[in-house]
Amino acid sequence: MEREVRVPVFESDKPQEIQLIKSKLEAGEIKVYLNDKYMSFTTTPTATSMKVMVDINDEKKSFEIIDEYLKETDLEINKNPK
Repeated sequence: MEREVRVPVFESDKPQEIQLIKSKLEAGEIKVYLNDKYMSFTTTPTATSMKVMVDINDEKKSFEIIDEYLKETDLEINKNPK
């Protein structure tokens, strides 16, 4: 049996952002795993950062999807500065 190798492709402390990236990757037919670092021995008990992880074979495609999302978001922010 081949061992699965998962790699992190996105990290945030905003649950809504994690969910959005997860949805976009799943729409691209990529299996997504979430790694919640809360209460790990390397972080404080208040740390809430989460990582979106994918199979190493989906890494390139995942970064392409995430980059496209970030470009769209950046364009919207630049069009509508606060």
